[in-house]
Amino acid sequence: MGPVTIDDTTLRDGAQTPGVAFSLADKLEIARRLDAIGVEEIEAGIPVMGDDEQEAFRALTDLGLKARLLAWNRAVISDIRASLDAGATSVEISLPLSEIQISSKLGKTPPWVIDQLRRVLDFCATKNLYVSVGGEDASRAPLDFVIAYAKAAKEHGAARFRYCDTVGILDPFSTYDAVKSLIAESGLAVEIHTHNDFGLAGANALAAVKAGATHINTTVIGLGERAGNAPLEEIIMALRYVYQQPVTYNTADLRSLAQYVAAASGRTIEPYRPVIGELMFTHESGIHADGVLKNPANYEPFPPEVLGMQRHIVVGSHSGTQGVIHRLHQRGVVADRHSVNGIMPQIRRLANERKRALSDDELCELYEASL
Repeated sequence: MGPVTIDDTTLRDGAQTPGVAFSLADKLEIARRLDAIGVEEIEAGIPVMGDDEQEAFRALTDLGLKARLLAWNRAVISDIRASLDAGATSVEISLPLSEIQISSKLGKTPPWVIDQLRRVLDFCATKNLYVSVGGEDASRAPLDFVIAYAKAAKEHGAARFRYCDTVGILDPFSTYDAVKSLIAESGLAVEIHTHNDFGLAGANALAAVKAGATHINTTVIGLGERAGNAPLEEIIMALRYVYQQPVTYNTADLRSLAQYVAAASGRTIEPYRPVIGELMFTHESGIHADGVLKNPANYEPFPPEVLGMQRHIVVGSHSGTQGVIHRLHQRGVVADRHSVNGIMPQIRRLANERKRALSDDELCELYEASL
């Protein structure tokens, strides 16, 4: 595995989430925050969609971010012209590669697709554009055709090929095999774009990296069409803690970015959400709470401080005495195992009745009543 570049597409694929409509102010703030975290590339919209989209792209360009901004385009020269008019110097161009999409969506043939790719790339070359070539629905296309497409992209000046699992049907094993073969056969750098229809977007993206992919598409909180894309926050933390990559992203601001995007998109961050959910560092079970109090690494894959979060021990139906003692001590109540043992049945009964963890006030009332 070599260095990995994140190309975040919250402002393009994320913005295509049904019901999501980012304002210009939202787009600018999201881009600033992505840049502050250290995301290397931002797919910043589709200029051909109209004046508002072009204005937004120009405004994003005017921010002077460190991140490369890419404009998304169909493989149509008029799309490229619209991106140029908006100030783009880097573009993503996309064509369908699966038989179903080539025939039923375009009404064309595979040879036409490669010929069209060549025409558009040759035009891009005359404008000195940095080009990433996407293969929509590549995961459902014959691999030999995908390889031929990627080879044509390389021959006509593309910097990389985006391998798209458009309907999320890959698994990590097939992803690894396909990306490994694609890199070996085409000689072109590969970017991975995954969808989460079966909950495998993040795993598939990481499998592609393991196979040699150099770029990953992400969206904040996994926004995107249908079930969404690979979540930025999960990919960054997995690169660091699962693959032990020397990433330099500012993870302390990941959760605040996620909260901003959630609010801007009308979404919520579920408490059980991986990486940034509140329950990531909340412990109730007696065995877990005891282990975490002795050494947090017993039950936490990384410290909450890495994300600017805090650890919580809560008292509920599965709590043990050490967790209760800890909560009481946090309220300035001196308690020991013997005194706490007497109220454990009441704690569990009350938590079961109310179907939640007990508040500190409720816990203290139970303890004081037992003295």
